[in-house]
Amino acid sequence: MITLTAYKAVPEFAQGLVRDMRVRWALEEVGLPYAVNLIGLNEKESAAYRALQPFAQVPAVEIDGFELFESGAIVLHIADRSEALSPSDPQGRARMMAWVLAALNSVEPPIQQLAELDLFPQNKGKADGYRPLVVQAVDKRLGQLEDWLGERDYLEGRFTAGDLMMCAVLRILRHTDILSEHPALVAYQKRCEARPAFKKALAAHMEPFEKSAAST
Repeated sequence: MITLTAYKAVPEFAQGLVRDMRVRWALEEVGLPYAVNLIGLNEKESAAYRALQPFAQVPAVEIDGFELFESGAIVLHIADRSEALSPSDPQGRARMMAWVLAALNSVEPPIQQLAELDLFPQNKGKADGYRPLVVQAVDKRLGQLEDWLGERDYLEGRFTAGDLMMCAVLRILRHTDILSEHPALVAYQKRCEARPAFKKALAAHMEPFEKSAAST
């Protein structure tokens, strides 16, 4: 049995982007059923939850008594269970892992920095002179990624956990038009988001937020 911990409610700008979405998508791709444990933002600092997730974030999972945190680690663990997300040969698996790590370590940091400057209320108007430099860093990474992708449908020719993670990172830019300057990446993101597993995961991810909004 797999139990995924996620938030009951988050600000609207974060809906669809909270990192449990990445785990949900991976579980849907490999066809593994799961239950969800929803917590409030005030619960994440509890001793019980910190025992599961040391940094008081989501997601975290419990899989048949085995506990794991960090979306990248969880997605890789899920990918190990099915060729739907990971090639079976060692070199193909290594390349998949490389792209997961590239998404998290090379592409996401400047994108996340831009999102925090633009979307977090406490940062409004505080970094106007710094933002162009962050945009430049984001655009550089996107250009490098687009150069690699070329005419491929996916990063390694077939969909893997690397594409799942990369698409999830690119989605953070949805509040900007930066991606539109890279048409191959726009098509790539649309291709990934057209997958039935993505659509199912997104609907499940959004459901508690929609219920929370309806009750207020």
